[in-house]
Amino acid sequence: MAVKIKLKRLGKIRQPHYRIVVADARTRRDGRAIEEIGIYHPTYNPSRIEVNAERAQYWLSVGAQPTEAVLAILKLTGDWQAHKGLPAPAPLLQPETKESKRRSFDEFAKALEGIGEGKGEAITQKKKADKKADEAEAAAESTEA
Repeated sequence: MAVKIKLKRLGKIRQPHYRIVVADARTRRDGRAIEEIGIYHPTYNPSRIEVNAERAQYWLSVGAQPTEAVLAILKLTGDWQAHKGLPAPAPLLQPETKESKRRSFDEFAKALEGIGEGKGEAITQKKKADKKADEAEAAAESTEA
């Protein structure tokens, strides 16, 4: 019997989440599973991936074949590299929090204060102001002549 490690889809229409399951290759996508070994929530930011590494290693060692999507997930978690004897991947990076982004923005703003003239005022003048200035210059020329 061919055994696959695949994703079982759950959730609403536009809010999917998946369970990583071990199932017979002949069963349908959301059909009966032999065992659930993890979860995957792609809509979270960052996406949530949890895999029971011990069970994944067991099923890979007895010949279960992962689908393409599960293979990508196993490569991210490092379980595929452990199975193949390859070096472990870099750890998954956690996204920047709002506080750290704010700190880096404040540091950047302080660095810019010393560079320019300062307050971030607009460089270009409005068109109406240009017309008035042109009229004032024309009036000054006419009085001189």
